[in-house]
Amino acid sequence: MTDAPHPKLDELIATLERLRAPGGCAWDRDQTHGSLVQYLVEESAELVEAIEAGDDAEMIEELGDVLYQVLFHADIATEEGRFTLEDVAAHMTQKMVGRHPHVFGDVVAETPDAVVANWDAIKAVEKAHRTSVLEGIPAGMPALALADKSLGRAAKVGVRVEPAPVPATEEELGEQLLALVAGAREAGLDAERALRGALRGLRARVESVESESR
Repeated sequence: MTDAPHPKLDELIATLERLRAPGGCAWDRDQTHGSLVQYLVEESAELVEAIEAGDDAEMIEELGDVLYQVLFHADIATEEGRFTLEDVAAHMTQKMVGRHPHVFGDVVAETPDAVVANWDAIKAVEKAHRTSVLEGIPAGMPALALADKSLGRAAKVGVRVEPAPVPATEEELGEQLLALVAGAREAGLDAERALRGALRGLRARVESVESESR
């Protein structure tokens, strides 16, 4: 018998199962998918912070926290008879193999741009039931991230927003964005709400174009 390739991962899974089993931890057993959302959001944000800081010890901790959330949700679903961790892994493996025909098949894609083009084409076939390019974008994303994602999707149907002049570096851009937020604050305006309002306008433009093309 060969040793398990990931003994520490197996140990973590076993630890979680013990905590959620009868006689384990009352708090862990009481959790639901919904009650865990706040922790998933928080742990994901902390992981992003650790990545940006470049701190390996912090990344190990925060990756572990995010991994634990995945295992937690899978264990809850298993207990409810809905799906298992193996189902999650199998689905992701199938998805990655299918989205990388240049690695697992005979498609040629030798540059990152070619890979992205293939990915988008395959995804378009998989998501053919969608009626808008904006479908699948989580509305709960922070407005700035939502704007970046929405602009990319909108461009696919020819809807573009006139870009403002930007500085040469991300550091300068950050200072400019911070200054805009500071100015909005001084004027009694809500920058997050304002951007979401503009995004609603962008969505309306996209939907109008899509409606005309049907």
